[in-house]
Amino acid sequence: MTIQRMDNVGIVVDDLDAAVAFFTELGMELEGRMPIEGSWAGSVVGLDDMRCEIAMMRIPDAPGRLELAMYHSPRAIVPTPEISPANTLGLHRVMFAVDDLADTLARLDKHGAELVGEVSRFEDSFLLCYLRGPSGIIVGLAEQLG
Repeated sequence: MTIQRMDNVGIVVDDLDAAVAFFTELGMELEGRMPIEGSWAGSVVGLDDMRCEIAMMRIPDAPGRLELAMYHSPRAIVPTPEISPANTLGLHRVMFAVDDLADTLARLDKHGAELVGEVSRFEDSFLLCYLRGPSGIIVGLAEQLG
């Protein structure tokens, strides 16, 4: 038995509209948006009285999706510290390949994106950076050079 594919990465956000706008600006498309609730949903995630709204974002003409979820019940928990450093255990970041890093950063700046460090060059291969998006999500961007 083997794995078939990675279907999606789930990210909890505190403002679903802002997260959808951010990832749309990045170049993803909204595949669908819907409420999720009921005993079946709560049993899957291990939460009683679970109600949330999800937005499924996809990369056009490529595999890869993000499932953005905003919890109404129970409310999302803010981690401590709220802005965790790169060596914190757990999900670290979501990385995207882009064709123009400077343009992408300029577009995402309008959505409140902030660089975590700085844009760095890896040899003659890539320009790389990490930025914080909505709900503190760390997004990695890489532009292949040459």
